[in-house]
Parts: sequence; C-alpha cells; structure tokens
Amino acid sequence: MSGLLTPIAGESKKRVCYFFDSDVGGFHYGPGHPMKPTRIRMCHSLVMNYGLYKKMEIFRAKPANKREMSQFHTDEYVEFLSKITPSNMNNFVKEQLKYNVGDDCPVFDGLFEYCSISAGGSMEGAARLSRNKCDIAVNWAGGLHHAKKGEASGFCYVNDIVLGILELLRHVLPPYHKRVLYIDIDCHHGDGVEEAFYTTDRVMTVSFHKYGEYFPGTGELRDLGIGKGKFYSCNFPLRDGITDESYKSVFEPVITQVMQSYDPSAVVLQCGTDSLSGDKLGCLNLSMRGHANCVKFVKSFGLPLLLLGGGGYTMRNVSRCWAYETGLAAGVELGSEIPVNEYYEYFGPDYKLDVRQSNMEDMNTREYLERIKGIVMDNVRKVGGPPSVQMTDIPRTADDYVDDNADEDMDDPNERIPMRQRQKMIQPDMELSDSEDEGEGGRRNHQSNKSAGKAPASGNTPEIEIPTSNLLASNSQATRSPHTATTAVSSETVPSPTEAAAPADEAEKNGAAAMEVDTTK
Repeated sequence: MSGLLTPIAGESKKRVCYFFDSDVGGFHYGPGHPMKPTRIRMCHSLVMNYGLYKKMEIFRAKPANKREMSQFHTDEYVEFLSKITPSNMNNFVKEQLKYNVGDDCPVFDGLFEYCSISAGGSMEGAARLSRNKCDIAVNWAGGLHHAKKGEASGFCYVNDIVLGILELLRHVLPPYHKRVLYIDIDCHHGDGVEEAFYTTDRVMTVSFHKYGEYFPGTGELRDLGIGKGKFYSCNFPLRDGITDESYKSVFEPVITQVMQSYDPSAVVLQCGTDSLSGDKLGCLNLSMRGHANCVKFVKSFGLPLLLLGGGGYTMRNVSRCWAYETGLAAGVELGSEIPVNEYYEYFGPDYKLDVRQSNMEDMNTREYLERIKGIVMDNVRKVGGPPSVQMTDIPRTADDYVDDNADEDMDDPNERIPMRQRQKMIQPDMELSDSEDEGEGGRRNHQSNKSAGKAPASGNTPEIEIPTSNLLASNSQATRSPHTATTAVSSETVPSPTEAAAPADEAEKNGAAAMEVDTTK
C-alpha cells in the first residue's frame, strides 16, 4: 500500500472530511442518458483501494429534507420533486413543463432521494467547515450547478452548491464567513449559481467555461452582476481545445487577483470533469493533472475549501480525476498503477491513473486569452472592500448546541437523527455502461432559453435571502449539525483488492453487499 500513496513535499497536513453515500451509485437517469451516478461509486472504489481512508475522515451525510432545500428552491418545486415518480408522471404533465422536467432532466426512480443525497453532502461539508471541524470537505456527488430556483436544468434538479454556500454564509458560530468565493471549472457555465447570487456582494462567482453555441448559452464576458452584485460575477469564456498550459496561464493569474481584491473567507470549487480531454459532452482538452492543478492552486491559499463534483460523462476518466484530486486534498500523490477494485476492467487496457491530452487543435490563441484575461482582471480590480455584514448573535435551536464530542450513550433513542444506530447500509448494484455510443447528444450543442450574452434583467433575477441576523432569526433551525447528521464510515469498508464485482444483473439476483458503519466515532 505504501507505493500507492506518496506524501507531497512541503504540504502542511489538512483535516479532510470526505462525504460518500453508497446509495448514490444505484440511481439511473435512464437508458442512453449521459449522466451516470455510478461514476461516484467508481471514484469511491479507487479512493478506498488506494488507501486514502487512512488520510481523512469519511462520512455519510444525512440527506437534505424538503425544508432545507426550500432555503433556495421554491416550496412548490421541491414538493413536485418529492411527489413525482415514473409511475405517476402522467398526472403531472403541466408541472413537468413548468419545472423543465422531461428530456435532459428525466423522471427516474428515486429522483428525490438522489437530490437529497447530493444536497445533504454539500450542506454537511459546509457545516463542518463553518464549525472548524475540517479544513477541506469533499462531496463528489454535489456540484449540480445548473439547477434554478424553480426549475431543473442540464441534468441538475437541486442546486446543492447554492445550499452549501448559504450554509457557509449563515452559520451562527465563529469563524464567520463574510464572503464566499465560488470557482467553476466545469466545461459548462455555472449559470444556476451565478443567477442565485447575481445581485449580492456576499458571494463572488468565477466561471471558466466553453462559450458560444453551447449549453447553457450564458456566461458572456460582459455578465458582471447587477446592483450590489456589480463586478461580483466573473466569466472567462473559452474556445474549444484549451490545453493545460493555456488554462494555467489564465486560471492562476485571475484567481490570484480575485483573492487579492475580494479577500474571501471560504472557497467552493466545482470540479466538473467534462473539461477533461475525451469527454463525451465536453470540448476542452485538459489532462488529469492539468485539471487537478486548479485544485492544488486553490488549496495553496489555505482557506476553508469545499470541493464538489459536477459534469463529466466518460466514467473511467471522471473517477480517475476525482480520486487523484481527493489525494491532493489529503496531501498525497496517488501512484500511477491503479489497484485492483470492483471496476478494474473499466480502466484497461493500460490500467493507469492518468487522463492524457489529445492532439485536438487549441482554438484559444495566445492573443485571445491575453485580451480576455486583461478585461477580466480589470473588472476584478473594481471589486470593493468587504461587505457590511451585521454579525450579532443569532437565535439558535437545540441542534446548534450539539456537542460534537458527545458519547453515543447520550443519543436520544427516540430521535431519528443520530446515525450511529444504523449498523449497515445496503449498497445496491445497478446497470453499468460506458459504451462509446451511449450518451451522444445531450447538452452539447443545446442553448438555454436564456439568451446568450444577455445579463438577467433585474426584474427577472430570482432574489435569494443572503443570511444576516434578522433573516436567520426566523429560520435558524435549518442550520445543520454535522455531529447528529452524519455517519462516520469505518476503514473496514475498504473492499478487498482481490475482490471483483459480479455483473450487475447477477448482483441483483444475489443481493447487494452491506457497508459496515463505524459505531465508535
């Protein structure tokens, strides 16, 4: 095992909390759909078999409930998601049109549970960062950046990123996060997050993405925010085929300037992997290490960091990249030889932990990148000083006073929240497919209903409540308690390196393997 992990020289040790729910890999968008939640389970298999469980704490977050989702999304939309199923969807024809649920965002079995798991992990990660229980939180099931306040979009139903950022902003205990920086390196523009915070200076959004006749059609250079949010939305439009060197030449200077001008107290990094070379729906040309350099660079600033997933439609590359970036978060370099795991055959024929650049043409000329970089950095320099935030104490509920070091004997046996009582979690196996011809079409060349290059009109921009003491006084009960809402997962959950998974159809007949839960933490 020692050859699989190499400590990174000069790296200070970081406390890393990693969130994974074994159920997430069992959801299925439908035949031919490019979004495959199984990629998260594949990544977790690499994480465990590389031995990264020794370098961090692993938790299973409490799924987000309807009340928590409604901190951003409308009550009607959340209620719709909780009710609709494939068997009753014909009763919700009008609602499906209203909430944009259908083709790209299909109705599938367990839809609401899937959204709950994704949002719960991001909210728990944010809560632990705010409570100073970790330095870096990781939730690869999150990063669904297209979901809007009242509709689904681009394979995304619930915007876990916005919910996580709100959790950082609203927390009642030190350290207070007066301002949060959101960085998006997905191939697609992070329109849902930008739109949510378009009118505030409490959150700055920075997105590097392919722009043009490409989903979602937003993220123009001139989209800067409005009102108090003017200059707090930053977009760097890219052309096809950008390489590691070119990406680094614009990413690092822009982020450095943002850090200097904005001075955030926490960072949320969306690590969509459809910007990798060879992605089914992406059109950029980053290698695994080029993509991971963004994580390494943002980590170097030493701020509380929430790492989230996002796009990525070639499963073997997605899992490789996120496993490698999990290692970087924990301060170790993963070995190039992939260890034996349940999905070992997916990584053939070389079985290496690497995603290489292709020979596709880079349409991003040096002159183009320098010109855009100059404009972006000039706009960033116009960012004002820290926003005025009333930091008086906020009324709290009993959940806010939970002792994170409490003994399990103190748990209320009549309370549903303590997760120590759940001894085993069933991990179902579902259809696995990563064929070359599956998932074509999808979002690649679709434009959104929102006009490209046009900033949201102030009258149509959804207003979301940025937490201050007066706002939180009425709904502070939604603040998450990371102690009562998570399950610590034992290192005993590591699959034996010699185990190989049975085919999905055989696994369904024989039953799914159980995941052991550590009852000592």
